[in-house]
Amino acid sequence: MMMRRLGAVVLAGGLSVLLGASAYAASSSTALPPPDPTAKNLSPYMIKLRAFDACLITQSRLLNTTREAVHSPCSCYASGTVDSMSKDEIQAFRDTGYFNDSAREKGLRFIDKCKLKRPF
Repeated sequence: MMMRRLGAVVLAGGLSVLLGASAYAASSSTALPPPDPTAKNLSPYMIKLRAFDACLITQSRLLNTTREAVHSPCSCYASGTVDSMSKDEIQAFRDTGYFNDSAREKGLRFIDKCKLKRPF
């Protein structure tokens, strides 16, 4: 269960949230960090940019390559995931700063579709 929750953070939040989740998980029984107040008023476009940036960082490390090499696949992932999110999923992201369960499932489908490596 902890890996699944950390996966939610990896899919949505970026490196700082990922690192925060790891530290939080080590000191608590839950793997999710506290809500990110900077996500409160993000537009879908800004959520897409966060997902894209997180993807560049995560995938370049997972695949041991440059960020430029994963630019197109990460664009595919971020656009596909956020464009497929419902209004409720967008609001859940604004409330927490990471994808909820249903948005994370969509993200995983786009990781596969865009030929990226799952982070867990």
